[in-house]
Amino acid sequence: MTLREQFTAFYTILVREVRRFARIWIQTILPAMITTALYFVIFGNLIGSQIGDMDGYRYIDYIIPGLILMSVITNSYANVVSSFYGAKFQRNVEEMLVSPVPNYVILLGFVSGGVARGVSCGVAVTIVAMFFSSVGIFNFFIVLSIAILTAVLFSLAGFINAVFANSFDDISIVPTFVLTPLTYLGGIFYTISVLPEFWQNVSLVNPILYMVNAFRYGILGTSDSDVVYSYSIIVLFIAALFGVSLYLLEKGHGIRK
Repeated sequence: MTLREQFTAFYTILVREVRRFARIWIQTILPAMITTALYFVIFGNLIGSQIGDMDGYRYIDYIIPGLILMSVITNSYANVVSSFYGAKFQRNVEEMLVSPVPNYVILLGFVSGGVARGVSCGVAVTIVAMFFSSVGIFNFFIVLSIAILTAVLFSLAGFINAVFANSFDDISIVPTFVLTPLTYLGGIFYTISVLPEFWQNVSLVNPILYMVNAFRYGILGTSDSDVVYSYSIIVLFIAALFGVSLYLLEKGHGIRK
């Protein structure tokens, strides 16, 4: 295929993915807004007023970056895992695999769809946050780049989950038992400096901690970790997951019988 034909194939997959979540925005984008509003009311206003400042910031301001990034993580992951497994279940993914479209174009199409939903939900949650806080943006480039890179990473993770899933129940195992614990232990609601030394060391193993802190630095200008190191961790995970995803697609794991 020529480069133009590959772009056409990529664009077609991307448009389908965007339309897929956009036409049911009440189920894909609105829940993230409602859930975040509840977090702000309960954790930000009610509990936050009892906690006081966190790392020199109002508690509700401190948790804003983490809540925005959490919506990016969960929605980018959910979009790809449900979409690709649905394609497997309906057996239309085989039509793409037997076509002359390169596998990396197929992968990029699904991942880009996950990024589109993750970033869209992140923007929607940011709008909600504006009703609870007047916090600004310290570095727009860091905010945008971390959001996109994080969405790419978890879109790839969702793709891998979908490849190995054998039923609709399987696509909820990783989010329930892996993604949710890592997210809540990733420094969204606290700075790791308030933890005992042992748990600080444990937290440093959690990759989501570096994403949340880099994103927090982009908004508030404060972080528990070095931003350059956070970028390195994210890029390393993206490279590893992209390689694994492409390998699984090339081998037809979970698709070809």
